[in-house]
Amino acid sequence: MNIKGRFDHFNINVTDLERSIKFYETALGLHESHRKQAEDGSFVLVYMTDGCSGFMLELTWLRDHSEPYELGENESHLCLRVDGDYEEVRKFHKEMGCVCFENEQMGLYFINDPDDYWIEILPAK
Repeated sequence: MNIKGRFDHFNINVTDLERSIKFYETALGLHESHRKQAEDGSFVLVYMTDGCSGFMLELTWLRDHSEPYELGENESHLCLRVDGDYEEVRKFHKEMGCVCFENEQMGLYFINDPDDYWIEILPAK
């Protein structure tokens, strides 16, 4: 059997859905594609898109989970490439107060979202 998979989405759990949506819109230019809600209100899934790749970020809000998520030692992260002046984007993220790690030797940096997930930022080229 020869299986050909393709990336569709990546899920993260969030504690404040509206705050997370606003962060991803402001910091990375993503926007809501669609959402699913449980009939009983126990969860909401919001799919964020970049509008060009087809890959989506699924933000999952669970009504009965009010505590911050324990991310442990897991070093998984998202990575987005940004158009435009990379240094201006970095400056904007610093002004937002979300830059959490910089590696100048490698020419990259990370931002963290409201739930402390790390997102690697690279230039488009």
